[in-house]
Amino acid sequence: MPVYEYKALNASGKTETGIVDADSAKAARAKLRKTGIFPTELVEEASGPGAKPKLVKKSASVEVDFKKLFGGGVSTQDLAIMTRQLATLLGAGISMIEALNALTEQVENERLKVAISSIKEKVNEGSGLAQAMRAYPKIFSDLYCNMIAAGEASGALDVVLKRLADFQEAQVALNNRLVAAMVYPAIMALVGLGVVGFLMGFVVPKVTKIFTDMKVALPLVTRMLIAISHFFTSFWWLLLILVVGGAWFFRRWRATEAGKAQWDAFTLRAPVFGKLLRLVAVARFSRTLATLLSSGVSLIQSLTIVKAIVANTVIQAAIEDTRVAVQEGESIAEPLKRSRQFPPIMTHMIAIGEKTGELETMLEKVADAYEVEVKTRIDMMTALLEPAMTLTMGLLVAFIALSILLPMLKMNALVSHH
Repeated sequence: MPVYEYKALNASGKTETGIVDADSAKAARAKLRKTGIFPTELVEEASGPGAKPKLVKKSASVEVDFKKLFGGGVSTQDLAIMTRQLATLLGAGISMIEALNALTEQVENERLKVAISSIKEKVNEGSGLAQAMRAYPKIFSDLYCNMIAAGEASGALDVVLKRLADFQEAQVALNNRLVAAMVYPAIMALVGLGVVGFLMGFVVPKVTKIFTDMKVALPLVTRMLIAISHFFTSFWWLLLILVVGGAWFFRRWRATEAGKAQWDAFTLRAPVFGKLLRLVAVARFSRTLATLLSSGVSLIQSLTIVKAIVANTVIQAAIEDTRVAVQEGESIAEPLKRSRQFPPIMTHMIAIGEKTGELETMLEKVADAYEVEVKTRIDMMTALLEPAMTLTMGLLVAFIALSILLPMLKMNALVSHH
């Protein structure tokens, strides 16, 4: 059954938007009018990844196009909330169709709401939930769909959904922690660059012009300041070209297979940040693998999915080698250890987990331990970055102030002498 997105006026005359499923556009309008809603725009949503929306009214096309161009995506947080709600509904004994119908009304994200409506129709026609979700790969990843399929096969879908929601919430928390750690330094850097740029571009040239007009011998620091200020004011366009061009070439180089491999290897070796990035990758690997295995997904398939989750190509290669080795009959701990990309304590705990038959539990413990270490390192780096950036800004301002004050003191001394 087609799904339509509408813009309408309610009984009080206020504009509202939403979605409705009906056999045709005419039936959709009639269905809305029965509820006291009078549609002004109606557009049929795509029912699959390759389908295009069928415009029922031209005026609706502008709105839909803008939604596609400027946002409207489904975040991990949106998906985690939806997953938690679905798990709760199914756990309460509500049927799949009724649960999906309830989600359609509860979910706030419009794109996710449209997808759930379409999925509900497919499930109502006899499709499995995982199979229906695969029609929306940009919303439901392979990891998500494989876990749903495993839950359906085992008859414990509500349990798998709760585990999946926990996993997504943990990933959101980790990502938020990383972003929050970089916000303050980024703001400080921008403010610092703005202040220095203003001083060098506007204040310093006016002050130093007085010194040059007086034709007195200037201290070295003042001559250095004048030279730097002159370079900034005269060749700012060259600096802009270098920055923009450098960023463009860097992105092009990093987009190549060789460039990405070299950059990923460099980031893992980088001082301070390299260790943190490795810990984040290890924590994500452990958490994802534990979640998949606990949900009934096979080890080989789980490693394939985890490889796609980890962004670093060096660690991806290590996971792929491990998958091949496991497929040939090896344990998972040995190839991970040979790769030298994973901490020894992690591979040791995994080996113990394999021997005791508690691999999922050990992976969870590894993930917990490294997520705590990531948090500790982020807090420590943030604590160190703040005074370091403050000190750097102080030194820059002191250099500018000293460069201006020294010749002024010299001029005062000459005036007093005369």
